[in-house]
Amino acid sequence: MHFLYPAFLFALFSLAIPVLIHLFNFRRYQKVYFSNVQFLKEIQEQQSTRRNLKERLILASRLLALTFLVLAFAKPYIPGQNSANAGKQQAVSIFVDNSYSMQTLNSEGSLLDEAKRRAKEIASAYSINDSFQLLTQDFEGKHQRFVNRDEFNDAVDAIKISPQSRLLQQIINRQQSLLGMHKEGTRSLYVISDFQKNMAGSQLVKADNGIHISLVQLKASTLPNVAVDSVALLSAIHRPGESEKLVVRLHNYAGETAEKIPLKLTVNGAQKALGSYTVNARSVQYDTLTFSGLQAGWQRAEIALQDNPVTFDNQFYFSFNVRQQMPVLLVDAGTPNPYLKAVFAADPFFDAKHVPDGNIDYAALNSYPIVVLSDLPSISTGLAQQLKTYVNKGGTLLVFPSSNNDSSSYRSLLAPLNAAFPEHLVTGDTKVSAINLQNQVFKNIFENFPQNPDLPVVKKYYLLSSSSNNRAENLMVLPGRQPFWAGYSSGRGKVYVSAVPLDEEFSNLPRHALFVPVMFRIALLSGHDQPLFYTLGRDETIEIPPVQTNAKQLLKLVKPGQSIIPDAKQQEGSTLLYMADQLQETGIYDLKKQDSTVAVLAFNDNRSESDLSYLTSADLGKLVPQAAPVLEGGKGSLKSVITESNFGLQLWKLCIILALIFLGAEIALIRFFKTDRQQVPQPV
Repeated sequence: MHFLYPAFLFALFSLAIPVLIHLFNFRRYQKVYFSNVQFLKEIQEQQSTRRNLKERLILASRLLALTFLVLAFAKPYIPGQNSANAGKQQAVSIFVDNSYSMQTLNSEGSLLDEAKRRAKEIASAYSINDSFQLLTQDFEGKHQRFVNRDEFNDAVDAIKISPQSRLLQQIINRQQSLLGMHKEGTRSLYVISDFQKNMAGSQLVKADNGIHISLVQLKASTLPNVAVDSVALLSAIHRPGESEKLVVRLHNYAGETAEKIPLKLTVNGAQKALGSYTVNARSVQYDTLTFSGLQAGWQRAEIALQDNPVTFDNQFYFSFNVRQQMPVLLVDAGTPNPYLKAVFAADPFFDAKHVPDGNIDYAALNSYPIVVLSDLPSISTGLAQQLKTYVNKGGTLLVFPSSNNDSSSYRSLLAPLNAAFPEHLVTGDTKVSAINLQNQVFKNIFENFPQNPDLPVVKKYYLLSSSSNNRAENLMVLPGRQPFWAGYSSGRGKVYVSAVPLDEEFSNLPRHALFVPVMFRIALLSGHDQPLFYTLGRDETIEIPPVQTNAKQLLKLVKPGQSIIPDAKQQEGSTLLYMADQLQETGIYDLKKQDSTVAVLAFNDNRSESDLSYLTSADLGKLVPQAAPVLEGGKGSLKSVITESNFGLQLWKLCIILALIFLGAEIALIRFFKTDRQQVPQPV
């Protein structure tokens, strides 16, 4: 047996006080006159024996009561697992999971409320002089310092649900870094969570050997849940009044089939589509919603499910822009190409701008979904570098070589983009042998494709290089599978390269019936619009087209009841918005520069929280080998368990009880133990 505060044992010297009182208890005796001394002696002997027994029992009760009282203050304990911590100041870090899954209910209420209660129980198991640090999913700066128990309890009461969701390794790393500030004393960390499977990560959790780790798992009821994981629009460019097709990804996270889940699509507050879907257990299902009637401008859209009782993921927000006109940049050597001019003048939706290669505004390059190069004898190094950045960010580049081009400059532009470049001129009459109807460009162009189509005739062409690192997606091919018009993916964008200039001396492509629809399709499939949605806690940096700002013209993210000023930085061809942890609410935000709307951005929760499947105690033991056995909620208070773990089996309560018992025994002896006997008179 050990003592937490052994200095109190010096108080055992106080046991001499009742002994001294007992030894020097000089009490006055009353004189009794009696005629026969022999009978008086007999009575005195009988009373003295009982009085001595009573006094010794009272003395023993006092000594034992005082002894156990002193021992209670010294706090005796039987050493346990972490008894080395006893008597030392401790630094304790407690993580309270406040992710969306902690809204789930069990018999004790919501898991977050239970987690708060457990955190307070853990703190109460330690000394009032120990230091405590609270951590949540938000990793807030105010939670980085250590506080006393009362301040810790106040901070626990203020915890609210957060959209953040972090891996267990990230959580423990953060706690260890904060505990590292306490070099002296012992250090312990606790993680209170429901421990969803998404917290596990791909590797075992690594932790320092000098820190005691305890995992407290809260048990939630098993609930069904279906959520919209993501959405995608099939058209890259959106035109007013045209039909749109939206692909919705539904995910059933439960182990049972979800029957007839209602779904509703609203755009700008108007209902556009309704549906009812059945999703198999633990599976993903894709469905397509068709809607139309959109006007030019930003569209604010929401998909709503009716899926109870888990409701935090029942809304999914997205936004997109319907253009009144689509800008097209035509770059040449100074003389506009008449065929390109005629193509884009045929449809008022296209706003074509002609610019000589020496007068390009590189800063505005990203505002054009498509850039067309034609009739350039050579391509400057600066233009090649800017076009490479433009394509990597999602732009579409269409290249028609010049009739007298510089092959090396075209190589400098196209080779870094993993696209073929014109090598040398090949003369001789030939004809396009086939078109690739499986290519995205040709989909939905032909209702019935003839067996013997009239394809472009070629008089001479440039042989395109075959050393490209990226596989070509040929639109049209010449005999021998030689590419005539090919597309290549590069970064987030596309590059289309033609083997002929737009010149009738090379081919009849500029006047062919396929030329206009192919150009329109390439233009309509191009574009690097904003993503339809962003994810809270994951997309902390947002890239938008370049927006010039100054000290008086700041960018703001605005929604009803909330306004946020992100950190904006300019980079080549775009503006970066850094959100950090400012954004905590889902929804649709307007990005404003003063009173004008620059963009509309939609933010959704992290759908990893929607999967309400949990790690078992065995899984946690394997995942965190250094942790103590998993503590489970719902099995009484954690205070006694943690106290016994840290300090061993506590005996001070037993000492208090025994002290009270012996005090009660003393009182009973004084009151009920009578030393006087009633003497019966006898005849002499």
